[in-house]
Amino acid sequence: MIGRHSLELALPGASIGAAAGAMAGGLTLLAGQPTGMAALSALALSVPLGLFGGLYGVLLGHGVFRPGTFGPVGLFWMVAFPVSRLVQESLAGVGMADGVLPFLAYQAMVALGFAIGFVWLHERLMPHWLMRRAGANPEAKALLGQYIKHAQALQATRKGSRR
Repeated sequence: MIGRHSLELALPGASIGAAAGAMAGGLTLLAGQPTGMAALSALALSVPLGLFGGLYGVLLGHGVFRPGTFGPVGLFWMVAFPVSRLVQESLAGVGMADGVLPFLAYQAMVALGFAIGFVWLHERLMPHWLMRRAGANPEAKALLGQYIKHAQALQATRKGSRR
């Protein structure tokens, strides 16, 4: 069972995912859909993206992912994003004209772009969150230590390349 400390690690990723889903609902509104349909679309995408974003934070805290890496995270989102879009399309969409498999294949390609943005934003928010939580959360303190080691390695690499 996931404890409170792990759930605290999930908060930044869950927030990013939920916000991304809400923005997609706003785009649905701009595309001319009725307000109710845009709200349903936003909710239908915000919930799964928020859950997967939170899961990413928990997995990061448990060492499945490492700060500063993209490959495994890209694969994670190549599964998570299409599933999230499938949930949204099933609840709020007008159907998948070409079928489920072509829809999922296209969403897997789009997922890499989403993953880049997600990781970029997460890497900027998570260390600040960890600094706030490290005193009361040993998992946050350990993950913050990984971020610090990663930053030190990057700094050493940059200093070495300047010589």
